[in-house]
Amino acid sequence: MDISIIVPLFNEAESLPHLYEWIARVMKENKFSYELIFVNDGSSDESWQVIQSLREQSKFVRGICFRRNYGKSAALYCGFKEAKGDVVITMDADLQDSPDEIPELYRMITEEGYDLVSGWKQKRYDNTLTKNLPSKLFNATARKVTGIQLHDMNCGLKAYRNEVVKNIEVFSEMHRYIPYLAKNAGFTKIGEKVVQHRKREFGTSKFGINRFVNGYLDLLTLWFLNKFGKQPMHFFGLVGSLMFFIGFVAVIVVGSMKLYALSHGVQAMLVGVNPYFHIAILMMILGCMLFLAGFLAELVIRNSPSRNDYLIREEF
Repeated sequence: MDISIIVPLFNEAESLPHLYEWIARVMKENKFSYELIFVNDGSSDESWQVIQSLREQSKFVRGICFRRNYGKSAALYCGFKEAKGDVVITMDADLQDSPDEIPELYRMITEEGYDLVSGWKQKRYDNTLTKNLPSKLFNATARKVTGIQLHDMNCGLKAYRNEVVKNIEVFSEMHRYIPYLAKNAGFTKIGEKVVQHRKREFGTSKFGINRFVNGYLDLLTLWFLNKFGKQPMHFFGLVGSLMFFIGFVAVIVVGSMKLYALSHGVQAMLVGVNPYFHIAILMMILGCMLFLAGFLAELVIRNSPSRNDYLIREEF
């Protein structure tokens, strides 16, 4: 099979027939063998009934229906598990992604050898203040942290080699950072293509401003897991030891000042009254706690069933 197209959706009943017809036309014109996987993320409208109707029209349509709304990451994860095509395309169901982009995305994967190609909606029709500007800031931060020079990491229109989607785990709300997940798994040839952004024709956006806050938190989580996930002691142990050392030195300094004052007959305040003494003790306690946190994390990692999971590219 040439292509698997995965479409996660939530309450998009009106747009689904139009999207299906558009995709079917593009696939037929380019003579692709394909499957179209709709993942219904607990929609409360008639989306699943529409998908069932489309299945009756075409053997290429497949459907996954969640009992409740789990989020886009869960929908993509289940879609990736079922995908059989050599190239996997993801796109949103709201008709803002153009299926006409699929042939070129397919070519970039199969002929130019990319592991992943992400769409870049260079010209957007979203609200400038609530979406465009926060998106630019978000992507600038993501580029800095991940080292992947994509202009629009969160674009729903992407293409992957099948091997990529079978070897990454999309969880929580990490769908925003699939290129970073792919990079961490060893798939480093990541490209970008300028794609058309269309105005939404039906319904309303399902993502609020909170996605940017959650996005930054998820980015920090991924960065930490990538850098210290296998060896947490390298982070907690280092920071804890440094804080303990600073606190220990500070206690010695405060005590020495007290002894010096007494030896020279100078009236000195009680050590316990000195604020620097309390700060030093706090530093030592926090240092010990961080060190123990790292130690406990190492014990968890050592007993994790996935502690020695490594992706092998080739084997003889």
